[in-house]
Amino acid sequence: MCRNIRTLYNFDPPATPDEVRAASQQFVRKITGFHKPSKTNEAAFQNAIDQIATISLGLLNTLETAAPPKNREEEAAKAKARSAQRFATGLAASDPLPSE
Repeated sequence: MCRNIRTLYNFDPPATPDEVRAASQQFVRKITGFHKPSKTNEAAFQNAIDQIATISLGLLNTLETAAPPKNREEEAAKAKARSAQRFATGLAASDPLPSE
């Protein structure tokens, strides 16, 4: 749905409350269509962000997995390589992506 919202679960180090809040803000922006709400809607907009962030943090804190945590730097490098290949800015189309 939102390309700017990234997976926050099962990373080392874990997602911070600021990262969860930023993802919540992107979600609210997406579903409302507002980048910045009007003064009239500002309180409702911020309330929605707060509620979604709280629920999201609760979810992330209660999920369980047997998989080892992913390394943020490695995942960022993979994403950058995929983006470069997708937009042909740095990698040739024939260059392989890093193994996943």
